[in-house]
Amino acid sequence: MTTPESTLARVLVERASQRPQLRLGTVDNQLALPDALGLAAGRARAMLGGGLKPGQTVALVADTSTDYLVTWMACLLAGVPVALVNPTYPAELLERMLRPLGPALVVDQQAVKALSSAGSSTLEGLPGLDAGRFDVASFMHTSGTTGPPKFCAQTNEYFLRLARAMGDALELGPADRVLAPLPMFHVNPMGYGMIGALVAGADALTVDKFSASRFWPVVIDEGVTVLVLHAPPVEILKRATTVEAASGHRVRTMFYADGQFMDQFGIPAAVSGYGSTEAAGVTHLKRWRATDDIPADASRHGGPSRDDVEWRLDDDNMILVRESAPGTLFDGYAIENGLDPGRDADGWFETGDIGRTDADGNLVFVERAAESIRVKGEFVPIPFVEGELSRIAGIDDLAIWKRKSELVDDEVVLYAVADPIPLTEISVAIAVLPAFMRPVAVAQIRRMPRDAAAGKVQRRLLTEQEVVAWTDLR
Repeated sequence: MTTPESTLARVLVERASQRPQLRLGTVDNQLALPDALGLAAGRARAMLGGGLKPGQTVALVADTSTDYLVTWMACLLAGVPVALVNPTYPAELLERMLRPLGPALVVDQQAVKALSSAGSSTLEGLPGLDAGRFDVASFMHTSGTTGPPKFCAQTNEYFLRLARAMGDALELGPADRVLAPLPMFHVNPMGYGMIGALVAGADALTVDKFSASRFWPVVIDEGVTVLVLHAPPVEILKRATTVEAASGHRVRTMFYADGQFMDQFGIPAAVSGYGSTEAAGVTHLKRWRATDDIPADASRHGGPSRDDVEWRLDDDNMILVRESAPGTLFDGYAIENGLDPGRDADGWFETGDIGRTDADGNLVFVERAAESIRVKGEFVPIPFVEGELSRIAGIDDLAIWKRKSELVDDEVVLYAVADPIPLTEISVAIAVLPAFMRPVAVAQIRRMPRDAAAGKVQRRLLTEQEVVAWTDLR
């Protein structure tokens, strides 16, 4: 008799048996893993009973909550790949994004609540428990900096390899309580945090919404030992919270290495890494101790690569990665009727990132090669925003670009060729956009710098243009 392949669904069942007291969910609504699986089984049967078939795709477009996590598990148990989608995206953009996936079911915030009435059920006979390790478990979308966000297919194997790599780097175990207080449609909180914790048998906690004022009280009250964060919340916490507020915490390590944060709040160890949704979630990991000489750019130091990943820099210092074990990288981009592998004939994936090596020959991330804007941790889909603003009458030409915000990320600036600037119309147009997509100022310029051959905006030349007038939109 052959041993069943390891998959996310079967690992969750195993962990529920091995550690029935394991807790998961938001800090305000925690469930024991066996209870969560029972509820997920009920929801899986409700979806299948409603006509959903194994292998069809579900789009989960909702805010983070315990019900969200249970619904995610229900999709795993039902054997239906689940697309995790930013719920703040406008309906028009969502429709364009979801078209290649053709989801058989879209579960929004209201539908998540409706599914919660399905109740508990047994796991026996659910098709997801018969899934294969290379079956697609999830789709996560890219940032959409060079076009509409694309969905990346992630297999069971992808997540299990990612979870084990992150678990080893963070030295996760059943005694840990992991807090990943970020939206679950990102690979960081879901892959590094939730799945990393569950595979290691640790408690897996999140929050409905990140709050600096509540952060340290939650960490202390819940006995959190491991944090999974990224740049924006780290910067916010350094500036908006105090050492006294963090006094008494039990955090022993965290993802996102920042020497100032570690020193300020007494975090003895941290892990930095490099990767992306396509590139195995994380391909390089480096562990830092508080006693190390931690550089200011520690978060950019990917460190050595995983043993299931090959990497190199091309002649332009672009980072390329290739899997040395099947299922390590993403399975491809979702397109009509299938997947685009997204790599060359030799298996190399071009990340779009520029890198260098350190003195030990390990990878250091330098910057995105493509033009991008990141606001409060979210990448702004430039073509979409410009398309929405192009409908404004009275503007002859426009482009959006960025300027540094007070935090680590950017602010969106609208560069416009117009006289006069139609401020009322601009205010109306941006009001319907999610907050992170909205320009905070308009720069009136006389001409738009465009490539002579293709007519493409030379975005990096925008800041060199003479500005006739600046107008604040806040």
